[in-house]
Amino acid sequence: MLKEIALFLAAAVIAVPLFKRLGLGAVLGYLFAGLLIGPSGLGMIEGVERVLHVSEFGVVLLMFVIGLELQISRLWRLRAHVFGLGGAQVLLTAAALTGCAIALGLPSDAAIVAGFALAMSSTAFVLQMLAERKELADHHGRAAFSILLFQDIAVIPFLALLPLLGTPIAGHSSGGWLGGAKALAVVVLVVVGGRYLLRPIFRRLAAVEMPEVFTAAALLIVTGTALAMEAVGLSMSLGAFLAGVLLADSEYRHELQADIEPFKGLLLGLFFIAVGMSAQLSLVMLAPLVVLGLTFGLIAVKSSILYFIGRVSGLANDSALKLAFALPQGGEFAFVLFGVAATAGILQDGMKDLLIVVVTASMIATPPLYALIARWSQGKAEPPAYDPIDAPEHDILIAGFGPFGQIVGRMLRVKRIPYTVLERDARQVDFVRQFGNTIFYSDAGRVEVLRAAKADKARYFVLAIADVEQSLRIAEVVRRHFPNLRIFACARDRPHAMRLMDLGITDIIRRSYASSLEAAGSLLQALGEPEQQIKRELERFRHFDQETLLKQHAIYRDEQALVQTAKEFSKELEQLFEADALAAEKAAS
Repeated sequence: MLKEIALFLAAAVIAVPLFKRLGLGAVLGYLFAGLLIGPSGLGMIEGVERVLHVSEFGVVLLMFVIGLELQISRLWRLRAHVFGLGGAQVLLTAAALTGCAIALGLPSDAAIVAGFALAMSSTAFVLQMLAERKELADHHGRAAFSILLFQDIAVIPFLALLPLLGTPIAGHSSGGWLGGAKALAVVVLVVVGGRYLLRPIFRRLAAVEMPEVFTAAALLIVTGTALAMEAVGLSMSLGAFLAGVLLADSEYRHELQADIEPFKGLLLGLFFIAVGMSAQLSLVMLAPLVVLGLTFGLIAVKSSILYFIGRVSGLANDSALKLAFALPQGGEFAFVLFGVAATAGILQDGMKDLLIVVVTASMIATPPLYALIARWSQGKAEPPAYDPIDAPEHDILIAGFGPFGQIVGRMLRVKRIPYTVLERDARQVDFVRQFGNTIFYSDAGRVEVLRAAKADKARYFVLAIADVEQSLRIAEVVRRHFPNLRIFACARDRPHAMRLMDLGITDIIRRSYASSLEAAGSLLQALGEPEQQIKRELERFRHFDQETLLKQHAIYRDEQALVQTAKEFSKELEQLFEADALAAEKAAS
């Protein structure tokens, strides 16, 4: 056992960084490591099914962590995507693949099982791949998640319908109605227990102040929920996801996520290694054209349907393409279902082995295919056209509507003061518009845009751009063409503030400056200093720092002089505070 663990860790440590460096992603590295050490490679590890069964717990933990990040209110908002996109994908893909299987000569019952199993994609595979590329929050990432969630839900009725095909599945032998009632009872039990019992339990465990016990409790909750779901024929990962959603609003969400994350990462890596180990390269060598043809056919059918439903649902062309090539592989559910179908006599052993190889090959092919499509669509896709601006005359223009600009806008909105917003990040524009805010997708650094936004009639310009060079470019354009417009600029740091001062801008707000002073004041108050003294000291610091900024502005391009004056001003500030402390002591005595 220890030897196997060492082999798994060594394979991962060598293969994953190599594949990440080559730009192929960690998932493909794990798969290659499994191929290398598995029975079809160097044969260093046997018992692939045992490893695969254990490692599937990584998928369960993954779904729990995803559930922790998805509150019930947000899940409810996703219902149209989950049942619309997900339902369309499962029904259309299962029907198309079943038809293909019948055309290839499979009996109807075997074709239905194969068609449905191959319609499922790999939750672990897709979510890990998109998370690596930081695309889970993108349009295609959210669509992929919705489809995968529906696939987990779709397993329930399919397992209930299998007896109608004459398939006695171990552990799922209950009648359809009885099995459905048991499943519903367990779901209700998990929801009620999670809502009313889990928080008090975690509160008591947190009071014990033993982190290992808290971690053990988190793992127990995930394991227990998964086993309860599996006992009534539901997906273990669906149960873990539900448990995570129920805890998403709790005060322990972040601690649970931090505790589970290391186990999730290791077990997911083990799962991908096990998938690579399960690939029977001997079968590929015996019938390479058959395996390649079936793998290509599976990817072609699934990606075509995914692209179609993506476009119909309103996704842009590049987003629909990415969705299509994120989910064309078979999933981990196929490994289980093919084994059960073979045991029941629906699938011949040879056909089962061939389909498992096809699923594995489709998984291996997905990362490079997706990387190619992502790179191609990025190169081909043109940014959307800027919005035509037909803005009314407002006294205030806001350029940039990130966190800083939004706070300014919210305050103005509360005071019922109208304003016009210009934002050049298309994704930020889409996000802000969901909340009913009027915002124009455009570049505030273009004179014609500023004229269309009635900058010549406005009085104030809020420059809330985080990027330093872009901020300076816009400030220069506004100062040159609209000199009467008073600019309130957000500076990222001290050098950024000085460069804005070079342009004659005096109303500069340094990002996080005020909140940092507030945090320092709260800390001093916690240390026991009197509130009035803290206010006086903070005001002195603010005044001295502003004077220092103005003095340093004259020499900030001379790095040596800047460092020297910074040391001098720091010493001077310390002496001021010491003098204040002595004066306060004398006054008290």
